[in-house]
Amino acid sequence: MSTDLITIATRARNGLWATFFFMGVVSMAWVARIPEIRDANGLNNGQLGLILLASTIGALIGAQLAGRLVHSYGTKAVIRVAIIIMPVGLILMGLSTSPLTLIAGLFIMGLGYSSMDISSNTQAVVIEKLMGRRVMSSFHALWSSGAFATTVLGGSIAKHVTPRANLVGVGIACFFLFIPAVRLLLPSTLDEHDGGDEETQAKIPLFGKSVLPLWGMGIGLLGGLIAEGASSDWGAILLRDDMGFGIGVNASAFAVFSLAMITARFLGDRTLDYFGPRKTVLYGGYLGGLGLGLGIAIGVPLSTSHPLVALVIVNIGFACAGIGIGPMFPAYILAASEVPGMASSVAIARVGVIGLFGYFIGPSVTGALAQLISLPVAMTYPVLMLILAGYQSHVIKK
Repeated sequence: MSTDLITIATRARNGLWATFFFMGVVSMAWVARIPEIRDANGLNNGQLGLILLASTIGALIGAQLAGRLVHSYGTKAVIRVAIIIMPVGLILMGLSTSPLTLIAGLFIMGLGYSSMDISSNTQAVVIEKLMGRRVMSSFHALWSSGAFATTVLGGSIAKHVTPRANLVGVGIACFFLFIPAVRLLLPSTLDEHDGGDEETQAKIPLFGKSVLPLWGMGIGLLGGLIAEGASSDWGAILLRDDMGFGIGVNASAFAVFSLAMITARFLGDRTLDYFGPRKTVLYGGYLGGLGLGLGIAIGVPLSTSHPLVALVIVNIGFACAGIGIGPMFPAYILAASEVPGMASSVAIARVGVIGLFGYFIGPSVTGALAQLISLPVAMTYPVLMLILAGYQSHVIKK
């Protein structure tokens, strides 16, 4: 491979690192301000949960469209449109004072996010091929870093800055920061969006023998993302309501989980290179699921008599989940891109749309189960789904 091509791929890697970071910032910027946005729109928890489905619908539509659009026009063209759509959705969410505006913002955000996600991951696969080494997990590590940074920022300025100013400011800033990052990405002549030298299909059936591997990978990714959503959204509530820890300490579950996942993703390229995608998913699913399950099963009952020990045990469980989930998304995406006879963008989109459904729906299902039984018992659901994600590694080619 020529030196010029390696230089172009390295520059594109740097641009995609920045793109993933800002994608994490925009998509998660509103999380720390959810209670205020809920109140500004006059919603209760049940109504908010229902309205959140707008982002799910937008994400499912965006993922399906992105796969075909990337195959036709290239990854960079789709990303250029998505970098406009995502900030617009975030700004509308910040400005919303009525449910309809919030629904519009969530739908637009979901549409833009999934389009960006599919096209960025497709370009990441090609960059990895051109560079001749693993770099996929590092992109997702930057996404997690951006998501963590924007969540911490939102929480730290909540007493001084309104949600409107916070989200509008982040949306405008990231729109302009996206532009130079995207300029560095691979052009359509190099991103193999149409399958390169291989004969590939832009349209694939919903069901059938040819797409069974994609369904297997999608279900596995869904399991991992359900566990990720539950750990992020319900960890602090578990520590507060079921273990008696106050504000600040109860946030340790999210902090430990996030930092463990970021670390696992920064180390994920070495892990994928050493174990391969199949074993990475297998070990991660079992380690994360069993670690989280045991941490909750032991820590919650112990919190009444030995609160400090219980806190450490539960946080070790959340750390295990973060470590296990960290390289799982990159592993499944890489596996999907290698299914023969299908354009990588279309295969990634099919696996991604199944997985994203779990990411958006999973926390709601966990909440519904918690309402019927209890949150510690309801957390068995994401634990089992994470173990399922590890089991589904059998569909990945060695």
